[in-house]
Amino acid sequence: MSLHKVDSATPEVVDRATFQARVDALRTREKAHTKEGDAIAAARRRLPMVKVDGATPLVGERGLVTLLDAFEGRRLLIAYYFMWYTGRPASKQCEGCTFFTAQVRELSTLHAKDVTYATFCQGPYEESVRYRNFMGWELPWYSPPEASLQTLLAGRPMRTMYLICYLRRGSEVFETYWTTRRGVEAMDNNYRLLDLTVYGRQQEWEDSPSGWPQAPEGMSTDGRPTPQWPRLKAGYSDNLF
Repeated sequence: MSLHKVDSATPEVVDRATFQARVDALRTREKAHTKEGDAIAAARRRLPMVKVDGATPLVGERGLVTLLDAFEGRRLLIAYYFMWYTGRPASKQCEGCTFFTAQVRELSTLHAKDVTYATFCQGPYEESVRYRNFMGWELPWYSPPEASLQTLLAGRPMRTMYLICYLRRGSEVFETYWTTRRGVEAMDNNYRLLDLTVYGRQQEWEDSPSGWPQAPEGMSTDGRPTPQWPRLKAGYSDNLF
């Protein structure tokens, strides 16, 4: 990734007391934001739910399975719907889905809360699972056939990233929440950490002072999703075919 110039614009320099007063003022807003987030989460827990066919077929490492099987016996399921470009090389796969999925590693806390996390890739299993293996991901990985994808998305556009939450009640399955676009930042920690820094995410849409550095390449570096580079450097092949 290109390095920014050393003489990039910087904030004004003030004394410690002035700095602390500004931080304290911002902290008031941060606390209000946190409380509003808690209130939104409380409202999310009170949403109604809609029944989904638990027998909807999926393709996984054990061959043809069902949506119910994807729960792995747990009560809750979070499914990330990974966009996929069939027939394209690894370097041309979705940079956003790669960015977010690369951050979901340790699942033990979810499992302890009776939650299974799984990736539902919107492409052929044999092709896409090679991508998962290249990336070194150990997440449960499934591919819904086209008809299953239409059933699960229920009129929502396909080939778009989604997080969809499900509840199992015996053998019955219900959808309880879904989100897309920036809503999938629930999977992210990199941007959350960058938001704490003086230059933020360095994206064009951000409200930053004039002269603040930007990284127009977004989630890619030198023409491929950024998380792929460490795997290539370590000697892993990105050949999907």
